[in-house]
Amino acid sequence: MIFSLFKAVFYQPLYNALVLLTVYLPGESLGLAIILLTIIVRLALYPIYHKSLTTQYKLREIDGQLKDIKEKTKDNKQEQAQQIIKLYQEHGINPLTSFVVLIIQIPIIISLFYVFRGSISIDPALLYSFIPSPEGVNHIFLGLFDVTQKSIPMALLVGLTQFFQMKLAIPPLPPPNKSKIPSFKDDLAKSMNIQMRYVMPVMITFISIALPAALALYWLTSNLFSIGHELLIKRQALKIKIS
Repeated sequence: MIFSLFKAVFYQPLYNALVLLTVYLPGESLGLAIILLTIIVRLALYPIYHKSLTTQYKLREIDGQLKDIKEKTKDNKQEQAQQIIKLYQEHGINPLTSFVVLIIQIPIIISLFYVFRGSISIDPALLYSFIPSPEGVNHIFLGLFDVTQKSIPMALLVGLTQFFQMKLAIPPLPPPNKSKIPSFKDDLAKSMNIQMRYVMPVMITFISIALPAALALYWLTSNLFSIGHELLIKRQALKIKIS
């Protein structure tokens, strides 16, 4: 039941969209279809992503106020929660936005994984009646590599763009206070920051090496889109009204 719903709502529409794009793009290029489909998906989710990124920047701006509230109300958790909620309301912040974005992303990412994996052969049983079947899908992207095969250069590009994307998304840690002994929380935050900035891109590189280049091409396109979005938000950050 769940699998049938997942297939009907997410997998099949994305699969048909990929086939349709392949049919009408020059040379029936599967690589170009993957890039275009990725951009279409990201544009469809743009309002949600934008809201999430804006919320993250607002949270960074009020971080000092949050710390003051937590320090002043550390002995009264109920009062602390009320003041934090009030602060969020004053600045139009919904802390659940990022969680909602994650929930929406998961089935789409899984669907795209299954769409792009393996040989990406055309299955007539999955096509809608109005979707034409391509005469001959071109698996060679720009004459450089076969998107159905593994590609180390593509995997390295994915890792590199993931590094820059994480660098933009994760704010640098404040300089350590030499007069204060680092707490467990400080050490944990530093460890998580390092792992997200450096370990994750390396892991994603190795994962991309083991998968067809089609998935790496999707990942690369998505990373470049995210980098552009992050840069746009940074330029607009001064326009976000934080009193």
